[in-house]
Amino acid sequence: MNDILLLKGQFEQKKNSSQIGASNIPKGKKVCVDHLVKLQNNLIKVLTTWDNVTLDINPLVSAYYIDVMAKSNRIKGLLSKGKKTANSCIVGAKFADNIKRKHIITYYISKEIIQESIKKISKAIYIIDHEFKNTSINHDDLELINKNKKQYDYSIIAKTSFTNIIVDAYYLEKFDIEMIEDDSNDNRIVSIYDTGKSIVELMEMLNIDDFTPVRSLDNTTILLRPDQYKKLIYRAPFLISMSVSDISELNKDMFFDLTQKKEMTIPPPTNECVVGVIDTMFSQKVYFSQWVEFKNCLDDNLRFLTDECVHGTKVTSIIVDGPSLNPDLDDGCGRFKVKHFGISNGGATSSFTIIKLIKEIVTENKEIKVWNLSLGGIFEINSNFISPEAAILDQIQFENDVIFVISGTNKTMKLNKKVQKIAAPADSINSIVVNSVDYNNTPASYSRSGGVLSFYNKPDISYYGGDKEQGIWTYSPSGECVKSCGTSYAAPWITRKLAYLINVLGLTREVAKAMIIDSATNWKNIGPNSPLIGYGVVPIKIKDIVQSKDNEIKFILNGVSEKYDTYNFNIPIPKTNNKYPFIAKATLCYFPKCSRNQGVDYTNTEMDLHFGRIDNKNKIKTINENIQDESECRMYEGDARKNYRKWDNIKHISELIKERAKPKKVYENEFWGISIKTKERINENNYKPLNFGVVITLREMNGINRIEDFIHQCAFRGWIVNRIDVQNRVDIYNKSEAILEFDD
Repeated sequence: MNDILLLKGQFEQKKNSSQIGASNIPKGKKVCVDHLVKLQNNLIKVLTTWDNVTLDINPLVSAYYIDVMAKSNRIKGLLSKGKKTANSCIVGAKFADNIKRKHIITYYISKEIIQESIKKISKAIYIIDHEFKNTSINHDDLELINKNKKQYDYSIIAKTSFTNIIVDAYYLEKFDIEMIEDDSNDNRIVSIYDTGKSIVELMEMLNIDDFTPVRSLDNTTILLRPDQYKKLIYRAPFLISMSVSDISELNKDMFFDLTQKKEMTIPPPTNECVVGVIDTMFSQKVYFSQWVEFKNCLDDNLRFLTDECVHGTKVTSIIVDGPSLNPDLDDGCGRFKVKHFGISNGGATSSFTIIKLIKEIVTENKEIKVWNLSLGGIFEINSNFISPEAAILDQIQFENDVIFVISGTNKTMKLNKKVQKIAAPADSINSIVVNSVDYNNTPASYSRSGGVLSFYNKPDISYYGGDKEQGIWTYSPSGECVKSCGTSYAAPWITRKLAYLINVLGLTREVAKAMIIDSATNWKNIGPNSPLIGYGVVPIKIKDIVQSKDNEIKFILNGVSEKYDTYNFNIPIPKTNNKYPFIAKATLCYFPKCSRNQGVDYTNTEMDLHFGRIDNKNKIKTINENIQDESECRMYEGDARKNYRKWDNIKHISELIKERAKPKKVYENEFWGISIKTKERINENNYKPLNFGVVITLREMNGINRIEDFIHQCAFRGWIVNRIDVQNRVDIYNKSEAILEFDD
């Protein structure tokens, strides 16, 4: 086995120097005057409706697009004025409930700008009708206009403004106002479109009584009683972006009648690292209780029953002493201390309360880097917005150097559906979400299905959580070993591995996450295997994650993206007979800021991974033939998301093993390169430093071990190469955590 290598070198940074070309519609397409008239009438109707709204806010207007829209194809000429662009006024996005996925994007725009847009459309109609004497305008017409080969009276409307309006019209179906219709009769967690007004101001305008700031998560998400929610629905249904029930009934795991009275012992804890667990209560009567610091977050004076401790105690038993309970799943990670926070008694719980508790717990325990959350709801996630629970987890992980491992939730008889989508909080994008497989690596019978927002890949990976007669041994408050199964008991095994990588080996969370994902992938499939398994099943042994096979070179790169392009074109790959005898794969992970109020356009930052040889044009010839950055390439947003995982915060790219694979050509520039292109969805060119981790694997086609050659060439090219020597790093960890005793 080869050690994994940590390469340290200089990443260069540069701004995006590409120029945006003139706007145009696709070849062979046209925009009819009738369609422009329709859009104009839509905006007039929107204005008329808002004239009857007495609230002191600007109008909310929704644009219905013909497809999933890239940022570059969203409206630019309409709903814009001067430096106030339409893109800067987006407050929500979702997909139409049709067979074909289409964007519906909501804008918060002044009446003045809407009136200006109506006038712009009139001018565009006039030009087509009177200047060009036609009933439509097509791609070729716009191309001639852009090249000044077809002219009109520019005093009517500027050329750029005119072409932008035509392009806007092509990609638009209509304008309208989104209205929520809901007769729910329970407490609701409600998200309001961002109008720039405080929640308290809006509630006062709507005469919604008894609302206090303590019932808000932020300036757009609030908790309302049934009577308050009904008033909001009646008086301002257009303000509601999304709404979910506050009652979260926890999903129950499967467990068997098989128990075992087994005398378990454990030595006292020493310098082991601490993992955070957020779950139901914990029984302090179990054999490993000295390894667990427990805090009841609901009420310190509240006595709780043994049943309320079962789930949390069993989950924590795996994290502390899983290999002793399940020798066949001994991962080599040792034991872990746990700080266990009880936030539920196992019954129906307030989501609002859970969200606030989780935020407080992590804020007050910043020394804990890895958290396990094996609680999940019953009801399926919404296809158009992230759950409030998942959103707060994503926010916590963006703002803090922590990572959550979350169970993928289990099927329930209550839904009476064969295929069930995952439940909150398993829709958290920044977390690692874990589903279960049996010992044959087949999805467990209770597994729920991803993805999230019709696009993001969840679950991320799978692990052994038991199924039917093959359960996972856990320890119960009754003092017995109990065979159980569920995603709740798969997630803690991944938590153990992450804690080992981060706390013991000292890797960054970005690299640790990438290593977990990469270890689950194989050379036969590219990307996630299925909505039940994710990228694959993680190996049992930690050594199979932190080492590579003799015919593989695996190395790690981590850095910070500060500008559009973060790159290094100086990676020396060993050659033989002037050929590269390798196939390659790479996994990138990062933790972006997310915006729940942006609906389906949830992640704010995109990192696009390019890795491969440097060709004779000094461009990276990517191993996955990524052409998104090619200036001559025109790619639809839906295809970019499907083929290259655009806007996903995990990128796995790979070459497939072929029976007759041939070594690769060596270009004039003999090096390989890596480039990470960073884009911001909301504020273009507003790049903020964001950490990333990349794991790259090179597989030698002839089975030859070339790692020493690689290390030598990297050192010669100025790279600092460190081996991830597990025993050495464990020794360093033990020494750093040792308690020093001084003589008096």
